[in-house]
Amino acid sequence: MTITANPTTAARVSTDSARKTAFVAGTFYVLTFLTSIPALALYAPVLNNADYVLGAGSDTRVLWGGLLEVLCALACIGTAVTLFPVVKRQNEAAALGFVAARVLEAGVILVGVVSLLSVVTLRQDASGTDSAALVTTGKSLVAIHDWTFLIGPGVIPAVNALCLGYLLYRSRLVPQAIPLLGLIGAPILLASATATLFGVYDQVSSAAMLAALPIAVWEGSLGIWLMVKGFRPSPILA
Repeated sequence: MTITANPTTAARVSTDSARKTAFVAGTFYVLTFLTSIPALALYAPVLNNADYVLGAGSDTRVLWGGLLEVLCALACIGTAVTLFPVVKRQNEAAALGFVAARVLEAGVILVGVVSLLSVVTLRQDASGTDSAALVTTGKSLVAIHDWTFLIGPGVIPAVNALCLGYLLYRSRLVPQAIPLLGLIGAPILLASATATLFGVYDQVSSAAMLAALPIAVWEGSLGIWLMVKGFRPSPILA
């Protein structure tokens, strides 16, 4: 006796799987927002005080910021790993580019975390060490974080938006207005990062924040859509 698969059942299983994938990917995207925004505020004492390494310090606050950024980095990787099996059906090269850029972004974030946590370690073990040398080392570590902050959130998300935005726009897995925001915002963010690189304005400034807004809206709206609505019907889900 020959047993044939029920097409209706197979389609239902495929739809359920796609819905779960979309929800997980959306959750990771939302998690990047919930962790990255407060982390910068928690870092304020070490970023804004050149003599932090010599003072009483707010170590617990900085440690919490580091933990949130580690979670943010892991969520970045999670978005790529979750979406790759779906979007590779549209264009595998672009999908691999998205995964590589997302992993690179996570790596850059972690370098920044390590640099600031190293300042905390220096402050805790500063007894008997030359004060001037400590301040110089602390400033150097903060400077490393500042550059990772420019390259991580300032440059690589634009590459992510170009790769994933192209894939989602072509596949129509989400409303096209969402990836279009990413495709428009990517060159704006890259131009802003270049302006910051050459000292036109500071990265934490009104101009920089305005330039980053389209990418922020793209990622936020994508995360919420995937969590609430999931993927739209598309041939690549077949």
